Amino acid sequence: MSLATIPIVVERDVLFRDFAAKITRKRLRYLLELPQGPEPDASGYKGFFYHFLDIESGRRVWQCELSTIDSAFLFAGALTVGTYFDRDTPDEVEIRNLADELYSRADWNWARNGGPALTHGWRPENGFIQHRYQGYDEGLLLYILGLGSPTHPLPPESYRAYCSTYQWKKIYDRELLYSGPLFTHQLSHMWIDFRGIRDDFMRERGSDYFENSRQATFVQQEYAIRNPMNFAGYGEHCWGFTACDGPGWARRVVNGVEREFFDYTARGAPFGPDDGTVAPWVVEASLPFAPEIVIPTVRHFARMDLGMTGKYGFRPSFNQSFVVPDSPTGWWVAPYHFGIDQGPVTLMIENYRTGLLWNIMRRCPAVVAGLRRAGFSGGWLGSVAENILEPPTL
Repeated sequence: MSLATIPIVVERDVLFRDFAAKITRKRLRYLLELPQGPEPDASGYKGFFYHFLDIESGRRVWQCELSTIDSAFLFAGALTVGTYFDRDTPDEVEIRNLADELYSRADWNWARNGGPALTHGWRPENGFIQHRYQGYDEGLLLYILGLGSPTHPLPPESYRAYCSTYQWKKIYDRELLYSGPLFTHQLSHMWIDFRGIRDDFMRERGSDYFENSRQATFVQQEYAIRNPMNFAGYGEHCWGFTACDGPGWARRVVNGVEREFFDYTARGAPFGPDDGTVAPWVVEASLPFAPEIVIPTVRHFARMDLGMTGKYGFRPSFNQSFVVPDSPTGWWVAPYHFGIDQGPVTLMIENYRTGLLWNIMRRCPAVVAGLRRAGFSGGWLGSVAENILEPPTL
């Protein structure tokens, strides 16, 4: 996500393009030079990266997993700068070459571990994680990038396997492809403009993934208005349920009702889990989908003591049902900021204002190829030259 913000700071005159290109080239070169191999302390394997790397050495920490989805976000960022920096200067030429190499060395078929769907990842200590990306979530981007690979493309049956457990539901008189946490309806959309383009699943239902995210955003607001568990603060302008930090694993009696509270978990609406925790960042990242309800909600958050004018904006989450006597608000507010929350806010605000990231990625051969191989058609995709279907083979 940090790589993907670079075109924004250039276009908004925060950094000169030549200087931004040098920073970008350095980052990509560093990533490519990190050790890849089956050793437990490497940085990655088969072209993928571990979920967490030491900030000094760049090597794996905490025996974390080799993460397919987090690697996909990294590849998307690399492809963003590789597409944006399109001039014939030495730095920009090298950026394109480095981005292509970083993306193209990922062995997507190895990550299937013999099955059609992609696994969540791998550990050198005990092999592949049993869970696979199936059913709608942020894995949509994962499959599109895997399908678009010029070196190890996924077969079409991988995408069919991903879609095979989709859950189409009617919730509050709205029909949509269900996924509870709001972030799952956003992360793929940071890079890909899904307005008016459809795969077979969406084509049969007369919708598209952008419209689906819009419906999911309204479902979250409606859940907060109905507030079936009577949490403090919920309402028309106080919603946003997603994967985030919470006040901690605890049970408390609140207004005569025993409540269970969580630490970090993937909260969702309307089927939970829910413990009264709201995440302002995920509301901001919904701006392109439903500005008419996002902007009033952000204004409401601005009137609360949530650090909006601080260096990093709103605190990532809060819980008005969890009383903290020594807190300035009287209730729990997350003490930290996270880059993974900052990225969606920055990218989606820019997409709402100018469509910058979407327009860049419309020119990315890997993304266009992945979409077409997944069966997408229509909209802007129909106007892209057919010769962009096949990315250059390295």
